[in-house]
Amino acid sequence: MDLGLKGKVAIVTGGSYGIGRAAAWRMCDEGAKVVICARREDVLQDAAREIEIRTEGTVLPIRANVADAGDISRVVQAATQTFGRLDILVNNAGQSAAYPFESVTDEEWHADFDLKLWAAIRFVREAIPHMRRAGGGRIINVTNLGAKTPGAGSVPTSVSRAAGIAVTKALSKDLAKDNILVTTVCIGLIKSGQHERRFAQANVQNPSLRLDEFYDQMSDARNLPLGRIGEAEEAGDVIAFLASERASYLTGIAVNIDGGASPVT
Repeated sequence: MDLGLKGKVAIVTGGSYGIGRAAAWRMCDEGAKVVICARREDVLQDAAREIEIRTEGTVLPIRANVADAGDISRVVQAATQTFGRLDILVNNAGQSAAYPFESVTDEEWHADFDLKLWAAIRFVREAIPHMRRAGGGRIINVTNLGAKTPGAGSVPTSVSRAAGIAVTKALSKDLAKDNILVTTVCIGLIKSGQHERRFAQANVQNPSLRLDEFYDQMSDARNLPLGRIGEAEEAGDVIAFLASERASYLTGIAVNIDGGASPVT
């Protein structure tokens, strides 16, 4: 299926690893020019080289902290000055911060909202004028299952991600007249750098533990209906579809990418 992404320009935040890198790779493989941003320069450059080699496409890596409004403006400006337009924004940057309510400080609440909610809001604000000039666009916000079904010990992430779903729905109403479609993907258990860092800690205690065994244990503990942890590429494929011309009648929706784990749709 041709996704109709050839010649489109996309920004993917948190694009150096995991789901962000997978989404960037898929869109680049479909002919889009992709800007990826992240904080770690070495990992960012490695990701850009890998994507370009695998796809023979065009990737622009920009080191940036999405919690910094100035960096956000700089990324959007670089994308539009380099490629002349902006069609797609994937707000993917973030990491899990899940603790019991009484243990979370004001500083931790602010940091989580800056990274996940305010970064998305600021990127969208910067992107809208360019998407209007292009005749439309796609905004995909990456949230998680806890946004729909928060559990014990899940803040501040479950709250900031729930706000991300609300922003998605509100934006989809405001921007529909401009043909700017806004969706969110709610991520379940997907292989990621965060899980690999946890594996590294577990491996110190149990040097014989293999990464595949670690993921199998996680899957068994969560009793996942499909019986396995998801691959980053599986999430990347869904994001690329939502960014595409094939998803031209989808807006304001929250898609679970969770192997059937969520109790709600």
